[in-house]
Amino acid sequence: MPAELFDHAKPARVAGSYLQPVLEAAAARGVTAQALEQAAGLPAGALEPLPEALPADTYVKLLDTAARLAGDPHFGLHVGERVKLGTYTVYGLVLLSCRDFGQAFEQTMRYEQLAHDLGRSTLQVHGALADYTWHSNYPAQHRHLADSVFAGIRVFGNWLAGATLPPAELSLMHDGGDPAGHAEYMRVFGALPRFNAMSNVAQFEASLLAWPVPNADVSLYPVLQQHAEQLLRQRAAAANAGIAAQVHEAIVRRLSQGQVRVASVAEDLGLAPRTLQRKLSDAGSSFQQVLDEARFALARDYLRQPGLSLVDIAFLLGYQEQSAFTHAFREWSGMNPGAWRTAGR
Repeated sequence: MPAELFDHAKPARVAGSYLQPVLEAAAARGVTAQALEQAAGLPAGALEPLPEALPADTYVKLLDTAARLAGDPHFGLHVGERVKLGTYTVYGLVLLSCRDFGQAFEQTMRYEQLAHDLGRSTLQVHGALADYTWHSNYPAQHRHLADSVFAGIRVFGNWLAGATLPPAELSLMHDGGDPAGHAEYMRVFGALPRFNAMSNVAQFEASLLAWPVPNADVSLYPVLQQHAEQLLRQRAAAANAGIAAQVHEAIVRRLSQGQVRVASVAEDLGLAPRTLQRKLSDAGSSFQQVLDEARFALARDYLRQPGLSLVDIAFLLGYQEQSAFTHAFREWSGMNPGAWRTAGR
């Protein structure tokens, strides 16, 4: 998927409410939360009561584990069928206040991250046709994930419309499993998807974007959108608060290998260099500031080790010359590194 669609610097999470359909579908097939915890290697009580959030990797593992325990080759479809308004957290309420489906798709692309970090949505209109693409953050082998997402969209879309929507021309990246079970896809989606596709795409008539949401309370939209935006800002602030620490760790790992560059650290974090610099700026920092702080902290540790010469320390900190290290250390501490080492002793 395009790198800008998903921020790898943020810890990938799934809201606890998004897990509820998984537990319900598993329970309907005789798989208890306790059995699921044990099979997935989770501590007892991790799933009941429902956690506020959980790592995205754990969610995907639970989805696949529940399918295996239930012996259900279409577990993802059955999870999607249990999607409710509360599954999508506050962004589900935003969708319910949208005037039409076009606005609902726009809000999905904006706010789906409030429910999960499993993937991201895009929408493109080509004349009379529209393509909704879901860019999964997980390989196509996790077919229950893609099935649950598109089945959930189908169920929730029908609920918003107050009627059964026309079947979309659905393409899925996974192989569809045993062809003998493809009737279940027909039942849920109204048409058989095309499997082994290059991307997960639902293509439909663009005119559907103008369909009204019949029970929408559009008067609530500004209030709900304001609340959703506040949650996005809180999410961004939490991520930005940790970006300096992530950069610090990446710098420490790379320092002994030579000079540290913005591009190399950005690559380690799965970000574009400009994006990394912007995030540091949002957090009230800069790459050079974090680099200096990391070097200063390491320099003090190294200077406490009598077996390391100043030349050795300069090399370990990524300096080509001892003089450059000495000059920098004087800027940080107000004294030469040799004097600091002596004072420390």
